[in-house]
Amino acid sequence: MLTIRRATESDFPVILKIQKEAFGAYEGTYETAAWTKETLENVQLDAKDKVILVAEWDGAVAGSVRFWNAGGVCVIRLLSVNPAYQGRGIGKALMREIEKHAVDAHKLYVCTMLRASRNIAMFLNLGYRPESVMPDQYHPWI
Repeated sequence: MLTIRRATESDFPVILKIQKEAFGAYEGTYETAAWTKETLENVQLDAKDKVILVAEWDGAVAGSVRFWNAGGVCVIRLLSVNPAYQGRGIGKALMREIEKHAVDAHKLYVCTMLRASRNIAMFLNLGYRPESVMPDQYHPWI
């Protein structure tokens, strides 16, 4: 069973572990150090002015996402799902939960990697459309 809730400080270490595993899959395709080597202190700082949600699958934290409002734009970052739990709709559920919280935003902004076709398909299936394409955003190696 899937539940989504606001993260607590006790969730932060597992959030970092999930990010490392999820974004680590792109190592060699993109520069992933910012996501795979984030520190506990970074998450604690983010928690002060951003909302961090976690998704639990049968009581185990399986994914997380962060978001905040900047001038009426809901900025969504670091959506990550434990690879062992991917394909169960957890990422979509986290996005739908953000949409419930972002009613005051006139725009939702999410950024994903161009070579992450599964992620792109998920956002398109949720009704998101590209506004701009930045091919070198994550320093892809060619």
